[in-house]
Amino acid sequence: MTDERQLRPALREQVGARPHSASVGPKPLRLFVALDLPEDVRDALAALGAAADQEVWRPVAPEALHVTLAFLGSRPPEDVEAIAPIVHAEHTAPHLALGDVLLLPPRRARVLTVALADPTGALADLQARIATALTDLGLYTPEKRPFRPHVTVARLRPRARPPRTAPLHVDARQFSAASVTLYASRLHPSGARYEALARTPLG
Repeated sequence: MTDERQLRPALREQVGARPHSASVGPKPLRLFVALDLPEDVRDALAALGAAADQEVWRPVAPEALHVTLAFLGSRPPEDVEAIAPIVHAEHTAPHLALGDVLLLPPRRARVLTVALADPTGALADLQARIATALTDLGLYTPEKRPFRPHVTVARLRPRARPPRTAPLHVDARQFSAASVTLYASRLHPSGARYEALARTPLG
């Protein structure tokens, strides 16, 4: 298991920092829980993003490819201690397969994605367990729409016209998920960067 002491330097800085006044506290973190993918699967998805029209799409970096299980939004840093045990409770890797290339949302696409086939329903069950545990703690509001597992491989560039079709294909390779991770998302001009705060390898 990855040593969390190496995963959470920014969190320790924020929690341990002393505010300059009583009205100033640690900055909130943009948190989400995600399923991590094996390296060969990330490479295949990154190649798909690179094959898309680069004037229309901005590919997602290979290390940033993931499946979002629950987006918590802006949360105080101390919430990490409550969320970590939920992440660490998962141990079994869902067996999945890459599916169709999709534009989301369908009518005015903002992202280029690849759907994931979940033949046994194991990923849906994992996502439901995590969502329920977070909801019970008052940390998450479940989405009304059904969970549709997918990986975003590219994002629409500013001022680009959303395309109506995605003439791309990816082989339907099968794989087992690598890990479940709680991430903090940090916005940069070149795109969001993700810092792992708690992670559990799956087997």
